[in-house]
Amino acid sequence: MGDFLIMAYPWVKGFHIISVISWMAALFYLPRLMVHHTEQVGLEGKTHKIFAMMEYKLAKVIMNPAMMSTWLFGLLLVATPSIVYWGDIWPWTKGASVIAMTVFHIWLMRRMRGFQRGENTVTGRQYRMMNEVPTLLMIIIVFSVTVKF
Repeated sequence: MGDFLIMAYPWVKGFHIISVISWMAALFYLPRLMVHHTEQVGLEGKTHKIFAMMEYKLAKVIMNPAMMSTWLFGLLLVATPSIVYWGDIWPWTKGASVIAMTVFHIWLMRRMRGFQRGENTVTGRQYRMMNEVPTLLMIIIVFSVTVKF
């Protein structure tokens, strides 16, 4: 298996990067939709139904598959011999940040299901603040991998 992963490494890395870009795009966009849903639309009517549908499709069609493929290809990269030296700090900071990103993803999924039910307990301002979470985590992840401190 190790020889196969070494040969497939450039392809796995490419698919990992594509998956991450897709996941990040969704993680950036869904909270923005929720800001507008909260501040401009409300929880009733035709526009509410359109926003709830857009949020649902973004989450289920793009965000969930992108997260799963990010994890799959990332774990394949970790399993590739001689790629990760666990004595360094960077794999741990990246791993912790990816787990935090996944927790944020789950939080967004719960908010999306709330909108589906016509419920929302988060303000537009709170969604704006939460929209910064993936940016901060992305910065940690990128510098962990590129600087390898």
